[in-house]
Amino acid sequence: MAITEQELGLFKAIGNNDKGAIEAVYKENYSLIQHFVINNNGTEDDARDIFQEAMMVLYEKSRLPEFELTCQIRTYLYSVCRRLWLKKLQHSRRIESQVENFDRIVQVEDDIEEHDKLTRQYQTMRTAMGKIGEPCKSLIEAFYVHRKNMLEIAGFFGYTNADNAKNQKYKCLVRLKKLFFAQYKNA
Repeated sequence: MAITEQELGLFKAIGNNDKGAIEAVYKENYSLIQHFVINNNGTEDDARDIFQEAMMVLYEKSRLPEFELTCQIRTYLYSVCRRLWLKKLQHSRRIESQVENFDRIVQVEDDIEEHDKLTRQYQTMRTAMGKIGEPCKSLIEAFYVHRKNMLEIAGFFGYTNADNAKNQKYKCLVRLKKLFFAQYKNA
């Protein structure tokens, strides 16, 4: 994706220590970095540390008159974070193999694209869950989020047995699936 005037303005604002610009970059990009670090043997604390280091790199680069941003801020931050995290993994010996070329590990744009796709799907699912109504919403959450078994669900929702609860859960999932795909096609 080409870099826009808005991106260049945001980059310049970061160099001027604009708190709003820094917060905007944080809100827009942190979840991507957190997802990457956690999925690669890290913790939330590791993700915060790596992201903070990358923000410092971005800030320092934005203050250099000779530095020219040639990609989106998101791509730049992700690339810096990925490099920092892989170096940290290598240093802490969490990975055994020698990492010689970080650029061959993951294509930045592919990873960002996949993250954006999953985020859109998650938002579509949240919307569908909001439209499904009760008791389906609570039943699905009890099973998938709270990890309740069918016997517990039957007791809580007043079904005569676990099989009836299972049958109702199936009907709710069919409704949820229809809502999800109807919205997904329109998005």
